[in-house]
Amino acid sequence: MPSLAAVSKIDFPYKVDQQEVKEGAQALFASSFPQVERMMSAFDNTEIKTRNLCKQLDYYSTLHSFQDQNAEYIRVSLEYSVKAIEKCISSAQINKDEITDIIFISTTGLSTPSLDALIINKMRLNQNISRMAVFGLGCGGGVAGYSKANILAKANPDAVVLLVAVELCSLTFLRNDFSKSNFIGSSLFADGVAACLITGDNHANKTKSTITFLDSQSKLYYDTLDVMGWEFLDSGFKVLFSSDIPTIIANNINTDVTSFLEKHHLKISDIKNFIFHPGGKKVLTAYEEALKADGDFLKNTREVMNENGNMSSTTVLYVLERFFSKGFRNGYGLMVSMGPGFSSEMVLLQMQSK
Repeated sequence: MPSLAAVSKIDFPYKVDQQEVKEGAQALFASSFPQVERMMSAFDNTEIKTRNLCKQLDYYSTLHSFQDQNAEYIRVSLEYSVKAIEKCISSAQINKDEITDIIFISTTGLSTPSLDALIINKMRLNQNISRMAVFGLGCGGGVAGYSKANILAKANPDAVVLLVAVELCSLTFLRNDFSKSNFIGSSLFADGVAACLITGDNHANKTKSTITFLDSQSKLYYDTLDVMGWEFLDSGFKVLFSSDIPTIIANNINTDVTSFLEKHHLKISDIKNFIFHPGGKKVLTAYEEALKADGDFLKNTREVMNENGNMSSTTVLYVLERFFSKGFRNGYGLMVSMGPGFSSEMVLLQMQSK
């Protein structure tokens, strides 16, 4: 079965304390958002300590056109994708010319040619690499992309699949949008870049541990299209998300996980490693109350969110990197993320230290 050869993440040089972001947001919203004083506690309620931002904090207090923000999205995405890939290649001890496929995941900017083409040019990767660029999966994109990378590697035992996920959520911030959704978004979202290398069976795994792919499942919930997404305006991407998200998760996640595991004659108690996209504090609570797994099973997920913020699709790959680099329990692993649609993505893993 396909296995994870390496995973890397980017810690931007402009990582900033949540309290500094809070003070900046208060200054920005105070004159035009009457509820600002009453809602400032939203920043504290997230329990986020630091935010992984791709720009210095004062950048966001200045008005930028969508054209300028998107140009910066392309520039920053390319620069840090290359850095993440180089780290990943070095860790996996794989030559870049061995890469057979590249999947690029993002929902926070636009580029045609897509970023994978820019990466191939910049790094002088093999010109015959099979390319897949995926837009619009939002927070669900990390698990969906990981699933697709492994499915490619399962179909081709000689495959070396490069998965790159980039979300620069902060570059979608609309300076003159004084809506509640934009305010809440300013308390939660951050930026991330992650890369993974997944190899087929014909490649020797040189890592100290083996994380193999067993199965995946996607689900779209009917009549929930307005729960999460973007509204595309002349000024850029306006964030849309509903307060119903934790309730939808609470009402569905136990049944969805249980039915998925039952296909493999497993129960929730058989899962030793929970690699979840955090969403936010209320989403974490919904997971915990619905799944009722033993111990502090979302510890890594919560710590990644507390240290970085919600980095959309990349967040779950930061959680995966934490398990990969800091250790895990031998046994089964479950990756889960929720995204626009409203949708869920799941991947079942076998995890074994050598």
